Amino acid sequence: MIKKIRKAVFPVAGLGTRFLPATKAIPKEMLTIVDRPVVQHVVDEARAAGIEHFVFVTGRNKAVIEDHFDMAYELDDTLAKRGKVKELDALKQDLPAAGTASFTRQQAPLGLGHAVWCARDIVGDEPFALLLPDMLHHGKGKGCLAEMIAAYEEHGGNHIAVAPVPEDQTHQYGIVGVADAKAKVSQISKMVEKPPKGTAPSNLHITGRYILQPTIFDLLAKQEKGAGGEIQLTDSMIALAQLEKFFAVRFDGDIYDTGSKIGFLSANVAYALERGDLGPQLRAEIERLLKK
Repeated sequence: MIKKIRKAVFPVAGLGTRFLPATKAIPKEMLTIVDRPVVQHVVDEARAAGIEHFVFVTGRNKAVIEDHFDMAYELDDTLAKRGKVKELDALKQDLPAAGTASFTRQQAPLGLGHAVWCARDIVGDEPFALLLPDMLHHGKGKGCLAEMIAAYEEHGGNHIAVAPVPEDQTHQYGIVGVADAKAKVSQISKMVEKPPKGTAPSNLHITGRYILQPTIFDLLAKQEKGAGGEIQLTDSMIALAQLEKFFAVRFDGDIYDTGSKIGFLSANVAYALERGDLGPQLRAEIERLLKK
């Protein structure tokens, strides 16, 4: 029997060095896409997919993320006294229910695989979702994780979200080989991290959304350090693929890497343009600036 995906892990311990000095005192995950922190957009995706428990793997100077997902009594009281009902309701809607958010520390920057391993006792012996907060998946219809959970409920096993990239850029990403590169869901035959030019098994890159079986924790516990002297999640997934099936779920929307300056700026523009209260004015302002 296929177990339900109840928990999602969010690795938020990164230092955000690409955004210094902005991230000297503010976690990169709290930088805003329009008026919502990046991490809130990703939590929204998980909640919409039916996730019940949100597990954040944090580090030093990340306490503000925990505060963001908690009540702010002084702010709530001030908004209530000023009659700011709309703003107060918005804050309440974003707040996880009591006991549904957990926070654990990754004391050393030992990589994504190590961050996932740090969540092992909270996740327990059940399959879970893993969402990289830097990567915003933006599209029409179902969210990326919702599509993945639907595929998981049909096929079981492990699932990785993928999307096509130009052939000349495959060496920059983790790439998967599949039976049918154009199918929405296809079994994975190969995984390789940043293959040399001309050797990639397909043009489908891993986009930062995963559904993994708890078996991954045992492999991560034994995983030796890989690229960059870190515990690489991909290395353990390759080992797990020898034991269990992996499926690629193709995402056909837009993906923004908000850990890069261009990705961050592009996401802000894209999300703002589709809002009725901002889109028309922003479009006009962009056109004015482009004419300069």
